Amino acid sequence: MGGARTVKEVRVSILEWLGLRPATDHGSQAETEAVRKIADELDGLDRDRARYIAAFAYVLSRVAGADLDISEDETHAMERIVADHGRLPDPQAVLVVRMAKSHNLLFGGTDNYLVTRELSRIADRDRKVAILECLFAVSAADDSVSTVEDNTIRQIAAELLLERTDVVAARRLVREHLAVLKKSRLD
Repeated sequence: MGGARTVKEVRVSILEWLGLRPATDHGSQAETEAVRKIADELDGLDRDRARYIAAFAYVLSRVAGADLDISEDETHAMERIVADHGRLPDPQAVLVVRMAKSHNLLFGGTDNYLVTRELSRIADRDRKVAILECLFAVSAADDSVSTVEDNTIRQIAAELLLERTDVVAARRLVREHLAVLKKSRLD
């Protein structure tokens, strides 16, 4: 008979069984399945950079899909931002965005927090603020930042451990696209 298992050991094995924690956890460097699959497609890149780009693309797709519709404009914005921000060739950025969108569509409910928490661990404060600005840029790509997108960005900012003032500053960059302000102008 094996010894009694601690609550932590049981919790870890349940998370592994559910696919929410890799069986060979490397402490704070553990990857989510979404990040691992996308990063694996980034052949030739340093593993840490690939993980960052994968998590970044996933979080962009999280915002684009928040209103249950990812427009072509939002997709093109994500591809451009991933190419520029990740210093990737366009075909690779397109592949990364396609995978991020697919994985988010299939597993978004369970992976959203886990991927964002992972991104928070691997990005410094300056990168997190830049990510926040990119999130607003994607949501404004179709000329309207919906209330649900705005709320999702606020949630992501909290998960990235950013301050409310960071959100307000980034939100100012897309002020004219905020759906809530467009409504009030029409009234």
